[in-house]
Amino acid sequence: MCGIAGIFHCSTPKPVDPSRVERMADALEHRGPDGSGVWTAPGVGLGHRRLSIIDLEGSPQPMHSVSERMVISFNGEIYNYRELRNELEGLGSTFRTDGDTEVILEAYERWGVECLKRLNGMFVFAIYDRKTRELFLARDRLGVKPLFMALLSDGSMAFASELKGLLAHPLLRRDADPLAIEDYLTWGYVPDHRSILKGVEKLPAGHFRLMKHDAPPAAPVRWWDVSFAERRKGTAADMSAELLHHLREGVNSRMVSDVPLGAFLSGGVDSSSVVALMAEASRNPVQTCSIGFDVAALDETAYAEQVATRFETDHRSRIVDPDDFSAIDRLAGIFDEPFADASALPTLRVCELARENVTVALSGDGADEAFAGYRRQLFHAREEQVRSFIPSGLRKSLLGGLGAIYPKADWAPRPLRAKSTLLSLAADGEEGYARALSVTPPELRDTLYSQDFLAERGDYRAEQAVMQMMRDAPARSGLDRAQYVDLKFWLQGDILTKVDRTSMAVGLEAREPLLDHRLIEFAATLPNKLRFKGTQGKWLLKHTMERYLPDDILYRQKQGFVLPIAQWLRGPLAGQARAIGSSARLGRSGWFDTKRLSQIAEAHISGRSDHSRLLWQLIMLDKSLAQLKIAG
Repeated sequence: MCGIAGIFHCSTPKPVDPSRVERMADALEHRGPDGSGVWTAPGVGLGHRRLSIIDLEGSPQPMHSVSERMVISFNGEIYNYRELRNELEGLGSTFRTDGDTEVILEAYERWGVECLKRLNGMFVFAIYDRKTRELFLARDRLGVKPLFMALLSDGSMAFASELKGLLAHPLLRRDADPLAIEDYLTWGYVPDHRSILKGVEKLPAGHFRLMKHDAPPAAPVRWWDVSFAERRKGTAADMSAELLHHLREGVNSRMVSDVPLGAFLSGGVDSSSVVALMAEASRNPVQTCSIGFDVAALDETAYAEQVATRFETDHRSRIVDPDDFSAIDRLAGIFDEPFADASALPTLRVCELARENVTVALSGDGADEAFAGYRRQLFHAREEQVRSFIPSGLRKSLLGGLGAIYPKADWAPRPLRAKSTLLSLAADGEEGYARALSVTPPELRDTLYSQDFLAERGDYRAEQAVMQMMRDAPARSGLDRAQYVDLKFWLQGDILTKVDRTSMAVGLEAREPLLDHRLIEFAATLPNKLRFKGTQGKWLLKHTMERYLPDDILYRQKQGFVLPIAQWLRGPLAGQARAIGSSARLGRSGWFDTKRLSQIAEAHISGRSDHSRLLWQLIMLDKSLAQLKIAG
């Protein structure tokens, strides 16, 4: 795993200062502590930071092709590089190294952009063609690896694996994008179609960009998508057998490494499935690690120990104080953009623990999105059934009216918290799921903003992107559309961002075998009845893994990394909550009604309301603005 950076002059190919590219790459040193390199030519410069995983000594970057025509800077892993190498050798290609980087170079020189469809892996790379003087930027299918880009005042495009790489360029302006604030307060992160800084873009997942000198920058081109429009036919037994084949291929292909390799083990279905298949394929004990909390309601280490014992792994666990919020300021620096998924804290801790013994760790991320493991997906499928029976006008007038007057009963038992359900049912399916996915609903957001900000935002609402994505999704059912959005929007913006930044912050490569694209494409064709049975999500995955895992692992209630944020903000972090209303940075931005922010904080601290997620968002926003040295 690595970090890449570069500069490309879109107009006249002016000289590129190597020291400027070097500073951009060095800002990403945490992603690649084992080596660095810079290459420049008229109009282009590529930088690289290397974390050595494959061919430890033989694949320095930026790397030239055998013909010297192509030059690459690459971040990621190509899991089928050996098969591709054999194919290319059969076609006459020769190789000087034993790694995957040179395979990409030779594949692009032979097949052009079509080479992307042959690559199985996680990747972002930049290839410069010295003959055609073109720059080729490409990102993997599901967006496991990130790429930030910005057009600068000197006519160049700068790009880097993280925003901090761009921040090292002196011409990058640090003006916040107000619409990114609307997005962030809605989702808890800044999604891939926007950045916290004006003028900064992210290359979308499954897209490439091909640029030439003396030509306007080309728009990104989509080269991969997942379709939920088809349905696989066959028995549950047949599909279970096919699923197991894909699971084994996903896990086995990601176990190739020249450095110590292990796995995260939470004790949940997904990570336990990965560990089970790793143990099946490995001659030696699998190295696993987990973290827990000294509060029984938050701790899953007993389940992790159960799985570790079952498969005789070399297991290590560490108990973390649930009041361990010492890394909050560090998180703001790790993510650059504001990021409010509080599970980033324990994710960072488990990455730190893993890095003590291994350089590569396999995770269970992606199964909830691919196999319908989120409760919101089931709720949406059921709400769509209700919508099909009740006319739209009646839903909006009756259920919408009830939802408007129903109290926001944070204190009540879950069955009595009907406000969100009523408002969701009153809306169309797309709007309803956007509400389910969001952190802060629109009616609450609007009370936080200043009048100037509301005027500047205009008609824009963050939910519009999700609603449009659902309308355009290649899908048959409401459940299809919900999963499509989770795979194409939520997964990239939240889950993969969290894992990439926290793992790379400690020089650890995280691999996601359950996001093998063949597995994802297979899962998208499953009949609804094999995704959910009753209230049980991920049914086919759980059924398939019954031969490996006990029922109390497979069928217990989903937990995840839960932190006592609400208690923190009424206790040791109450001072930070109160300070939100008087924050100089948020005040100078002009985005918020600061009196309203103070009211929100006091209502939470007193226990009258639960505004913990919103307050956490505001705290992380404040800290991110400080890190970025921007305000408004």
